[in-house]
Amino acid sequence: MVTNVAIDYGAGVSDAWRSIANFVPKLAAFLVILVIGWIIAKVLAKIVTVVLAKVGFDRLTARSGLDGVLAKGNYDAPSLLAKVVYYAILLVALQLAIGVFGPNPISDLLTKLVSWLPKLFIAIVIIVIVAAIARAVKDLVVGALGSASYGRLLGTGASVFIWAAGIIAALNQVGIATTVTTPVLIAVLATVGGVVVVGVGGGLIRPMESRWEGALAKISEEIPARRAERTSANVTAHGRAQYQTPGGEGYGQPVTEQFGHQSPPHSGQHHAEPGYGQPGGQYPPQQPPNQGWSQ
Repeated sequence: MVTNVAIDYGAGVSDAWRSIANFVPKLAAFLVILVIGWIIAKVLAKIVTVVLAKVGFDRLTARSGLDGVLAKGNYDAPSLLAKVVYYAILLVALQLAIGVFGPNPISDLLTKLVSWLPKLFIAIVIIVIVAAIARAVKDLVVGALGSASYGRLLGTGASVFIWAAGIIAALNQVGIATTVTTPVLIAVLATVGGVVVVGVGGGLIRPMESRWEGALAKISEEIPARRAERTSANVTAHGRAQYQTPGGEGYGQPVTEQFGHQSPPHSGQHHAEPGYGQPGGQYPPQQPPNQGWSQ
């Protein structure tokens, strides 16, 4: 039995050309969108770098102490944020370019990633600001209580607390481990509160009492010394302010320096001396009693 199979080569070739004709414009649009997106990304990244440099964001990073960490990766905070903007624009362009071919899973994934990148940008800014605040608070506390034994401990504790709050805020911003960080923070605070309540109000009364007595005794010994130092500094500054007045030459100086070279009041030399007869200038020298002048 012989079966005749007819193959329509013309219809197959026509379908192939139709597919190519539909694909080539989409491919051209895909490439054009990518090139335009790349150019826009480069320009916006440059603008972000310049703007952050103008507002002093690099100085804020230097104060926070993060510049040393970023230097290991050959980055600074402005360039890192500029990179985030650059890749965000590229992803937006890639999302639009892939959308030319119609709905697809890759386009949906890029949409979610693009919507997440602004949160990453804000989280980086939060970390930089928190780091600067933590370092400033630590320096302030250590500078104010540097001579005290507990100054560095208080400064470090304040810095760690600010860092913890900032990291949790940044993680919540980007949506990472929010179900973990919030319960952990609540658990830590509850644990500290429970230890304080149970320990101070229960079995740790005597140990805590002895520790508090020692700490308060040490603080009471250091407070008078700090007051004496401030009083001495204030007295010294007040004495210097009285001695160094804002007058002219000779005003506010010891009297022995004003009786140096004297001349008769009518000789005309007094008027040539600097400051004589001017506001804030030196007074005319006083003639000793045994040397009177006559006209």
